[in-house]
Amino acid sequence: MIKAVIIDDIEQARITFRKDLEVYAPDIEVVGEASGVVEGAKLLKHTKIDILFLDIQMQDGSGFDLLDILPEIPFKIIFITASDAHAIKAFRYAAIDYLLKPVDPDELIEALKKFRNHNHNEQDNYRLLNESLKQSNKVQERLALHAQDKIHIVQIADIIRCESNVNYTEFFFTNSKRIVVSRTLKDFEDILGELGFFRVHQSHLVNTKMIQEFVKVEGGHLIMSDGKMIPVSTRKRADVVKMLEQL
Repeated sequence: MIKAVIIDDIEQARITFRKDLEVYAPDIEVVGEASGVVEGAKLLKHTKIDILFLDIQMQDGSGFDLLDILPEIPFKIIFITASDAHAIKAFRYAAIDYLLKPVDPDELIEALKKFRNHNHNEQDNYRLLNESLKQSNKVQERLALHAQDKIHIVQIADIIRCESNVNYTEFFFTNSKRIVVSRTLKDFEDILGELGFFRVHQSHLVNTKMIQEFVKVEGGHLIMSDGKMIPVSTRKRADVVKMLEQL
């Protein structure tokens, strides 16, 4: 059995979530519950678990206040949060699983599927998530990328471009590094589109700061800072010209 703890300051939320786990995840055993930071820290110090379901905002502090108290985090965390646009954006930057209240059974099943398939240490991701949640009025500077072997925390400014390969996305960086991530290009277009990245082709998302030239002949293509030629789709050509004029 997978051992779990639920920490949420609303008792009814804990009861409902426990029942959801009984129905949709019978291999998970809830070995404890807590209603806040202090109670949760005491519980976790004496309870060995595999997964923690953690509310972010509670009466006596945040979920991150709780994590700061713990000497280490040897378990996986799935956060539970209210429908807050800024919080959701922060989770996407940090590539950390979360569930929105009220919890949708399909999303719960999907989050638990990821938990069973990944054994990465996400300590750095939790720090990035906390940082993102606190910087509501600042431009996000870092992004977590889940590769097959590890989680990479990268500087967004160092990304030259992203290229689609079916359900995978390959990132290309200024130091010639490459990282392949098992998420679609559309996912990263949604995340990076407001940070100076532009989808110029079905398979290509580019950092506009890394564009050196736009060659208009033969349908049109971009020359990037790494010297690579990136095709511009016919449908995107007018938008690309307009975007370049505004740089």
